[in-house]
Amino acid sequence: MSAFQAPRRRADKRLTLPLVLIAASCIIAAPAMAADAKQKAKTSGASPEIAEKQADLGELRARIDTLRKDLNTSEGNKADAADRLRDSEQKISRLQRELYELGEQRNQLQRKLTNLEEQSKTLGSTLTTQQEQLEKLLYRQYLRGSPDSLRLMLNGDDPNQLARDLRYLSAIAQTRAELMGQISASLEQKKTLAAAARDKADELAEVEEQQRQRHGELSKQREERKAIYAQVSDKVNAQRKEIGNLQQDEKRLTQLIDRLTRILAAQAEKEAQAARAAKAAETARNAEAARRAEMAKRQEREREKETPREKSPTGKPAAEETEARRPPPAEPAKTKPAEPETQHEPVAANVNFARLQGILRLPVKGNVSGRLGTPREGGGTWRGVFIRASNGSEVKAIAGGRIVFAEWMRGFGNLLIIDHGDAYLSIYGNNDSLLKQVGQTVKGGETIATVGNSGGNPESGLYFELRHQGQPIDPMKWASLK
Repeated sequence: MSAFQAPRRRADKRLTLPLVLIAASCIIAAPAMAADAKQKAKTSGASPEIAEKQADLGELRARIDTLRKDLNTSEGNKADAADRLRDSEQKISRLQRELYELGEQRNQLQRKLTNLEEQSKTLGSTLTTQQEQLEKLLYRQYLRGSPDSLRLMLNGDDPNQLARDLRYLSAIAQTRAELMGQISASLEQKKTLAAAARDKADELAEVEEQQRQRHGELSKQREERKAIYAQVSDKVNAQRKEIGNLQQDEKRLTQLIDRLTRILAAQAEKEAQAARAAKAAETARNAEAARRAEMAKRQEREREKETPREKSPTGKPAAEETEARRPPPAEPAKTKPAEPETQHEPVAANVNFARLQGILRLPVKGNVSGRLGTPREGGGTWRGVFIRASNGSEVKAIAGGRIVFAEWMRGFGNLLIIDHGDAYLSIYGNNDSLLKQVGQTVKGGETIATVGNSGGNPESGLYFELRHQGQPIDPMKWASLK
């Protein structure tokens, strides 16, 4: 750190951390929640398009949250040993997401601080140059002496030489004044940069302190999870081998996918209707503008017919000469097409996912076990693949899309689902942590989670599925291993 980067903590200041996106408790409340979101956006000065987008996103989150709660309670009466790990694994995921966000925030602050230091260095060089110029100017003035203009006039010297000397003195005075102004401005700017750098250093120190606290909490939570797993590991392994348990887990996931598919299809249809309505309104506005322009032209022609054809001094009819001098009529102003809601948030619907078949990359590097349709130990068949990978490895989004599910689920641990549009979903299970939340958009290759063995999985790795219209499709036919 530079000299002005020394940390200076502020006693009660805490940086705001993103909260977990929690919506209403039932689907019936979703419209009311959406209306409330619209009202809040209006009162905050947001545009109608942004207000509508926020309301739709709030409604989506409400419906997905309701779906999550329904799934959690559907088999709540059936005890499962892995459920004892739920709270601990959820806390580990939350703490790691907060650490990830703090790391991003720290990197941004560090970049800003580095930029301020570079500006300060550049300004220091400029200030040195300005001071050197002033020193040279004062030295030349010292060598020539400092006679005032009255003394030069009383000396009786040559008038031409006197004029040259007076101009020289005036130029020196003006240059000195300009240099002094520049130096003063540079010093003030350097003071401002130093203050900004101190503020960023303070913020950076606070973020680092919060990181230390989260690391401590995370270590404690990992120890707690380790102790719980040691108590229930035998029972977890036994239940995983029981006939029917895996089928129940797969059934639960299928129910989740089916209901998510319906929710997303309904929202896509709503957005399509809004886009069609906007296009129809734009077409109607253009037609009305064209009709008015044509009516104006027709009225102009009728007025010209009613006007007497008087002769002008040039010999031409007055109407013809007036028409010749009249500038051409301006074209009707084209109104800007109304932007559909989806343009305010680049969601997966803008990505033609079907074209990515054969060129996708698997979300994590590792050894692939199981293939779609092959028998699975403990009963059932594989509906995706399991990729063995070391704990903590980064899980990448296979393509751009929007997070539509990020929650702990029995049998799959910390589970994340991305909607890629056109009824394509990618599913990532058994994660150690989920770094994204419902409603967030992601780009292809962006880190979305870290590898783990949550949900009672005996191995560290990632369970990965692809679905289209709710049906599993073979990820190995879509992903390239090169």
